[in-house]
Parts: sequence; C-alpha cells; structure tokens
Amino acid sequence: MTAAAHARPMTPEDVAKLESVGAMAVSPDGERIAFTTSSLPDVTEGEKDGSFTQELKVASAPGDARAYLPDDVSPGGVAFSPDGQMVSFLWTKKDEKRAVWGVPVDGGTYKKLAEIEDANVRSYRWSDDGSTLFLLANAEEDKQRTKQRKAGFNARVYEEEFKPARMFAAKVGDTVDEEPREIALPGFVSAFDIAPGSAFGIVETAPTPLVDDSYTKKRVNIIDLSTGNIRAVVETPGKIDDVEISPDGSQLSLIAGVDMNDPAATTLHLVDTATGAYRALNAGAEEAAVDAEWLANGRLATIIHTGAQSVLRIYNSNGTVRQETDPGELILTRVEAAGGQLVVAANSPKHPNEVFAVNGSNFTRWTTHNPWLADISFGNQRTYTYTARDGQEIEGVLIEPVGGAPEGGAPTIMNIHGGPEAHESNGWQTGYSKPGQMAAGKGYAVFLPNYRGSTGYGVAFAKQHQGNYTDPEFTDIVDAKRALVAESITDADRTGITGGSYGGYASAWGATAHSAEYAASVMFVGISNQVSKFGTGDIPYEMYNVHSRKWPWDDWQAMLEVSPIFHVDKAETPILIMHGDSDTRVDPGQSFELYRSLKIRKPETPVRFVLYPGEPHGNRRAGSRYDYSLRMLEWFDTYLMTGDRKAALPAPRPQLAEGAKGAKPSTKDDDDNED
Repeated sequence: MTAAAHARPMTPEDVAKLESVGAMAVSPDGERIAFTTSSLPDVTEGEKDGSFTQELKVASAPGDARAYLPDDVSPGGVAFSPDGQMVSFLWTKKDEKRAVWGVPVDGGTYKKLAEIEDANVRSYRWSDDGSTLFLLANAEEDKQRTKQRKAGFNARVYEEEFKPARMFAAKVGDTVDEEPREIALPGFVSAFDIAPGSAFGIVETAPTPLVDDSYTKKRVNIIDLSTGNIRAVVETPGKIDDVEISPDGSQLSLIAGVDMNDPAATTLHLVDTATGAYRALNAGAEEAAVDAEWLANGRLATIIHTGAQSVLRIYNSNGTVRQETDPGELILTRVEAAGGQLVVAANSPKHPNEVFAVNGSNFTRWTTHNPWLADISFGNQRTYTYTARDGQEIEGVLIEPVGGAPEGGAPTIMNIHGGPEAHESNGWQTGYSKPGQMAAGKGYAVFLPNYRGSTGYGVAFAKQHQGNYTDPEFTDIVDAKRALVAESITDADRTGITGGSYGGYASAWGATAHSAEYAASVMFVGISNQVSKFGTGDIPYEMYNVHSRKWPWDDWQAMLEVSPIFHVDKAETPILIMHGDSDTRVDPGQSFELYRSLKIRKPETPVRFVLYPGEPHGNRRAGSRYDYSLRMLEWFDTYLMTGDRKAALPAPRPQLAEGAKGAKPSTKDDDDNED
C-alpha cells in the first residue's frame, strides 16, 4: 500500500517521539560521518520520564549508519581522532566525573581516554598528531564547602560564588594520563579551540560566567598554550557566536555583532590571528550568518539565512565570495568538513534535522530518523509576505490546514518566536510548544511572523523595535492577521496567539492590550511586567543594550504602559499561562503577576496557570513537554476552534495517551543529557 493510504494527522504523541541529528563529525579521510541521534524517552508508551539522550552512530554511505555504543551510554562532543581510527566523545559514567572516551571505528570496546579526577570535562580538542587531548574542565571541588553543605550550611551568595574553568593537556596512550598539565587561563572561559600544530589556542572569555556578561562582554583571546599568556584580543564590541581557525592558523572566522546594540551575532568576520584585527564580510546585508567551517583548501563554507530561506556560501581565503548554492526546500543549520567531504545538518517542512553530504550543488541525504513521517498528512507550508500599516514589508511562514482553508477562513494560531533576535525559517516548524503540523491536522492555520526585531533580514531590520516595546513588533502581528483575513485564509473571529519568552510577552500583550484581536492565548515563560522583569531576570544589560535602550527609572510610567498587567482591564481573551518554576531568564513571578491580576480584575475571563517543577526557561523533560502540547491544543480547541470566549475551563488534567498512564523503566541514561 502507498504512504498516502495510511495518511493521518500529526498528534502530540508523534511529536513526543521525534528524533533528530545532534552533533556531527567527519573523519579525516572524509569516508565516514559520525553523528548523534537526539531523542527523549517516549512517555506516551510508558518509558521513564527524563531529558534528552544521545545515541552515537557512524555511517560510511547514505543509509548505512550503525550504532556504536550500548543504550546506557549517552555521548556528547563527538569527534574523530586525527588518525581516523577512533570516535571520541564525552560521557559521564555512573559514579564518575564526565570524561573523554573513545570507541574504535572498526568495532571494539569503548575506553576512557582522558579525565580530570576532581571535575567534569566540559569540552575537549585533539592535537594534530593525536598525542594530546586538550580539556576544558570545571573548577576544582572545594572540599571544605562540600562538607559544610552536607552539614546543612547550604546558603549561597547570589552572583558571587564563581570559580573559573581550567584547561589541561593530557597525554593519550595505553593508560589515562593521571597528571595532565594545567594551562593558565585568563578570566572565565566558556569555550576554546586549538590551532593546527598546536601553535596557539583561542579561548572565549568574560569577566564573570553570568549570562548577561556572556551576551555583552564575551571576547575571543588568542593564547600561548605553553604559558596561557594572551597574544592578542579580538576587540569586537558586541555579541559573538561561532569561531573557527583557518587551516594555516593565520585567520579566524568569527560570527559576531557589529556593535553593542546589535541584537544578535549574525555578521561574518575574518580575524588576523597575529594582531586580533578583524573585518566584516557581509556587514549591512539583509541576511544572517549562522555557522561556518574552514575547508582544507583555505576556503570558508558558511551557512547564510536570507529571511525564511538559507544558502550555502563559499568564501575565498581573502574574503571574496567564490560560490553560493541554493539547497531548495532545505533549511541548513550547521556545517562540518574534513577530507574533502562537506556535510550539513538540514531540515525541511516535512522533517527535522538530518545529515546531508554536499557535492557541488547536490545535497545527498545520509540519514532518515523518523520514517513514519511518510504517513503524516501535512498542511501546505510556504513563505508569506505582507505589508505592515507603515509600509514595511514583513515575511513569515504560513502553514495551511490539511486540505486547505475553508470558505470564510480557518481558525488561525499566530505562533510568535522569542528573542526577538531570532527568526523563523521555512523548514521544520513543529515541536512541543510549536503547534505547527499538529494544529494543521486539526483544521487550524498557523502563521509564524518574522516581525520587526527578527534576525535574517539584516541588522537594521533587527534594530527597528529598539526603544519602543510592543510597537511595531506586536502591531506587525495584528497586521499579519488582517492580511490573512483579507485573503480568506484566516477567520477574523477565530484568531489565537502563542509563543514562549518574548513570544510569551507577545501572547500576554495579545490577551490584554490587543484582546479584541485574539480569541485565545497561550503564554509560555513570558513577560507581563517590564518594571519587575528588570530586577528578577538574568540579562538586565542585554535588555538595555538591544531592547529597551533605557532603564525603568528613566521613565517608570512608559515601562509600565508596555506591560500586559497595565492593560488587564481590556482582557477578554481566555489565556493559558505556563512557566517553569526554575526559570532564571524570565522569573515565574512574571506569570504569577498576570494570573493574579486577571483573577482579581477580570474574574469572568477564563485563565489558567500551570507551573512545571524543576523546568528552566523552556521545558527539557519528556513528561513536561508532552503535557505542554496536550494543554496548548486543548486550550485552542476549547476557545479558538469554537470562537466561544466564555466556554467552561477544560479539566485541570489533560487526557494522556494510554501508555503514558503507567511508566516503565527507560533503557536510556537520563542523567547524562545535552539538550
């Protein structure tokens, strides 16, 4: 029978079992690709709840990947040894610290290669000759402090008890080096790399490990590996992202912001490693550099997102463009290369990230992680462009209901991305908090707008929202609704809104200040009070630099007026509020404030508040994610599909799949996860 004969809509149970590509590495001869498959325990079938685990696989041709490790080993940081005979990885064996392990590519038992006895290894790099592993490890344990905590003296001093990471060089041999050489490091190091021939190292440092400093004060330092002395500093003024060392060690590629007020690191730079001097290659272009990788011939392969699409661009070593390849419907996200083999991770409207090998303009798929997706009925997905009220052209991704929109338009969910320094691509758009094809299968249209403040359209576009919360950002979303209504895609009376973080802010604003526009709202880890947000989050300087451009005390009233709690008197929109109780980015107090204001000031408006224990800024555990999907869709079915804003609240507990009602032990190690 054909796949069409089995066609069915996508469900939350499907989303709960999705797998995708994690880390990737190419062997030195280009003959093999190692990668990890990332997945969650399938709680819908009763597996024990947990977070993401990885499975290591190695392929030498499309479709021939095989697993290399037992089920209880969840590897991270995958790489090939310089001779190509071994795949190395990070793993935390039970009752041990995280260490570097290796498994022969021709088969055999995995073994420990390097460790730091008193700390977890965060990341590692091989020397060219394979004789040394460079390790970045946590600080040495303070045994006196540990003893105090065990005795009950477990108070901590907020933002003061920091200890820097340490770097070591460990010899690789038949046994684990018990006395690796420590290399002095400047400041608080979060990442590093080693130049060819171990001529020097680069480290990313900040004054503290605070998230705010990682956004506003992180810099790349070029260091002497024998002494740790700084040879040069790359004095970029804003955010930094991917950094790579050229094959001859003379240059770095660096994706960074162009100034301190640049919302995101999206501009590609070349850096002289002798002096730290840098120059931008695509400054001012209406695009975003996403990832880069040097090729053996000295050229630079770069993934560029142009709005909702992507291209693979190859630069010459001098920074001129050599060629640009359009991958069609694929959205490229990461690139790796070695031995003449270039590979990318890419997704499409019909599948999450998979591994593709690139040969000229051809993209050959090597992996297929979710073959059952062939049985799914997908709603048509495409980019959609409209004109905002002030004449600005805005692009987004539109997912139509399966079978198309009915006469009069479909109930429509506006799915708003966070940041706002991020963007939606016309690729895979379904996840636990993203209704996507789950909603399309139930008859909803879904629109994901790249409203002003989004990346992918150049720095100037990303800065358009600065200093003016909610407008034009959130009016762009209203204008999207009106454009879709005008084309009979959307039912004006059955339009809803959802999103997380900044998208949660938009959803709270939609349920209050813009309540007349939205029949239902689902707010996730969102902002309700811009005054209290300043003192309870972990990125006050980042908020000032790239969002507000003023402090609350510069104009208390103005900050209050761009807060959803200020507009609760207008709230007629049923709103489901969800938040992790361990969120440090947007304190759960933001959700408490909105919930309490609604309950007291607008008791007739349906509202529910759900807290997820132990979850940070976004749910990580399988059970929390599945629960979220069920509640989100149930809320929209109750209020948006019907258009009845006064419908009774759904039951407090969502209906779980039969298998999820009783858990069975998972075979995966849920204590060693990298999301």
